[in-house]
Amino acid sequence: MESSALENPPVHVGLIMDGNGRWAKARGLSRTEGHKEGLKVAKRIVKAAEDFGVRYLSLYTFSTENWKRTADEVGFLMGLLRTHLGAEFDFYRENGVRIVHSGNLDGLPPDVAEAIRKVMADTAAFDGITVNLAINYGGRDEIIRAIRTISHCEDPIDEAFLRARMDVPDIPDPDLVIRTGGEHRLSNFLLWQAAYSELFFSDVLWPDWNAEHLRTALEFFGSRKRRFGGTP
Repeated sequence: MESSALENPPVHVGLIMDGNGRWAKARGLSRTEGHKEGLKVAKRIVKAAEDFGVRYLSLYTFSTENWKRTADEVGFLMGLLRTHLGAEFDFYRENGVRIVHSGNLDGLPPDVAEAIRKVMADTAAFDGITVNLAINYGGRDEIIRAIRTISHCEDPIDEAFLRARMDVPDIPDPDLVIRTGGEHRLSNFLLWQAAYSELFFSDVLWPDWNAEHLRTALEFFGSRKRRFGGTP
C-alpha cells in the first residue's frame, strides 16, 4: 500500500532496528546477509516515514556495545557504512534527506568518520526529512561526553544547558521510539531524549519491516494521551 501523510504523526521517531542476525539465521544465511537486507529496509522506511509526515528519524545503526561482536561482523558493518553513505546521495537528493550524526566520531575508523562528515556536509541544505544516524552511539556515552564539555563551566547548569551540548541539539526529543525484533528494552538508545517518548515494540524482525508496520506504530502513537507527568 502506498504511504500517505497521517493526520497527526509524531515529529521525531527513533528506531532500534533489531533482528537482522535472527532473520538471516532462520533462512540459513550469514549474519552479513541479514545486515545487507536490513540496509535495504532502512532506505524504504526513511521514504515511508517522510511520506507519513515524520520530520526527524533517528536510526540506531551501530552502538558503542556493538564493538563486542566478532571482528568479521564489525568489519563488514564498517564496510557497509563506508560504501553506502556516499553511494545513496541520489536518494538523499531526490527526497530532500538531510543526514546528521549522533555518536563519537573519534572512535570510528578514520575513513568511516570522514564518510559521515562528507554526507552531512553534502546534504546540509536539503529540507526534507532529517535522518539522524546513531553510529558508535550510546546514550550513556553521549551524556558523559556532554558533561566533559562543561566540567570547568561556572554557569548554572540546568536541563536546557546540558541538552544544548548533546550530539544533535537542534533535533527535538523523540515523540516515539520503536524497537523491532521482539525485545522490550532501549539498549542505551537516546536515554536522555527518550524520557517522555512513547514506546512501541514490534515482534517483526527488522528485515521483514515495511511501510504498513510503520503505519501501525504511528497510529499507536496517535492513540496515546501524552501528559508529560501532568494531569488532563
